[in-house]
Amino acid sequence: MQGHCYLCTNFFDMNILVIGSGGREHALCWKLSKSPRLGQLFAAPGNPGTSEIATNVDLDTNDHESLKAFLLGNKINIVVVGPEAPLVEGIHDNIASDTELSHVNVIGPKKEGAQLEGSKEFSKIFMQKHGIPTAKYQSFTAETVNEGEAFLETLNPPYVLKADGLAAGKGVLIINDLLTAKEELNEMLLQSKFGEASNTVVIEEFLAGLEFSVFALTDGKDYVILPEAKDYKRIGEGDTGLNTGGMGAISPVSFVDNKMMQKVEERIVKPTVEGLSKDGIEYKGFVFFGLIEVNGEPFVIEYNVRMGDPETEVVMPRLKSDLIKLLEAAGNGTLGEHTAEVDERYAVTAMAVSGGYPGSYDKNKKITGTEKVGKSIVFHAGTAIKDGDLVTSGGRVMAFTSYGNTKQEALNTTYESMRKVDFSGMYYRKDIGFDI
Repeated sequence: MQGHCYLCTNFFDMNILVIGSGGREHALCWKLSKSPRLGQLFAAPGNPGTSEIATNVDLDTNDHESLKAFLLGNKINIVVVGPEAPLVEGIHDNIASDTELSHVNVIGPKKEGAQLEGSKEFSKIFMQKHGIPTAKYQSFTAETVNEGEAFLETLNPPYVLKADGLAAGKGVLIINDLLTAKEELNEMLLQSKFGEASNTVVIEEFLAGLEFSVFALTDGKDYVILPEAKDYKRIGEGDTGLNTGGMGAISPVSFVDNKMMQKVEERIVKPTVEGLSKDGIEYKGFVFFGLIEVNGEPFVIEYNVRMGDPETEVVMPRLKSDLIKLLEAAGNGTLGEHTAEVDERYAVTAMAVSGGYPGSYDKNKKITGTEKVGKSIVFHAGTAIKDGDLVTSGGRVMAFTSYGNTKQEALNTTYESMRKVDFSGMYYRKDIGFDI
């Protein structure tokens, strides 16, 4: 029996809207499309990759009336918010406050919970309050810039400066020289280097170790832990050069063994979920734990309130459980009845980027050869259709994800696939996973 019913969703197909346009959203749509529970799948705005498995819609999700009309008109059961900005701006609150939309489960926290990512200071205060291991820190404003300079003098290099608010992934500076660190602090606080995002700056001690990411889905009281991953942010091989939005990722992470994951769950994941509940913060959605392993101990570098990119492109392929069932459980508070089943194989992804990225780059470069890729999954990140051709439309263009019984087997398949695709200026790192 097929059909749609808001009250009896355990027995009916689910209509889902995924908000976003990047590789993360394509990977989420890819995973959702494999569920037998799926009714109709929409992506707003989506990209040429999502259009193959979902219906792309030109929808202003910031306009409540337009969004409401779409959700009602298409009998949407679940809204998955991909990027952080709509969550920080309160999209969940807007939907939840409308009684006509009470049947819609929004995957992503309300505005208050989204401050875990939206404010570095908020997240640091939260971790300190709930005893979650993180680097020592202090926060400063324009009025206390002199105290900030003095605090820098108490630290050993390198110096970590973080814009408090969202800065499109560019608001974190790691500086080796004290004088330069002071200059940057002044630029952030007194000259609005990152706009309003740097009205407050968090200065914290530098932690040396290996970074990795852990992801959980929570309904506010229970959680399931998804496959861990490690991403590679620097543009150059050997982790050199400028930071990017992510050049590739790998899962599983060899040094994150059962002992380490037990520490992460007991010291970080569980206290985070419990802390949100104790603070009266309603949270239904993904929590991204940006972690670092220091001498065998995990510390939190940052929280994100959504899945990461390009980590989602390896996490979703390794998740064997039905994602729709998990999302539905997160929405209705029954996640404690579920577990996440994981594929034991490796999944690796490498990102093809535009020449010049993360600096200036040209768009509308014709992409050829994608039809020749058979062994990898190609997730679109910055692509568009122009005059019937697939073209580049962003710095990070496509992620190529492959499985393998070993890390190297997965990497070999990914790079073999990438050699079949071409666009002018195409660049990718050939050393993803080099350090593990």
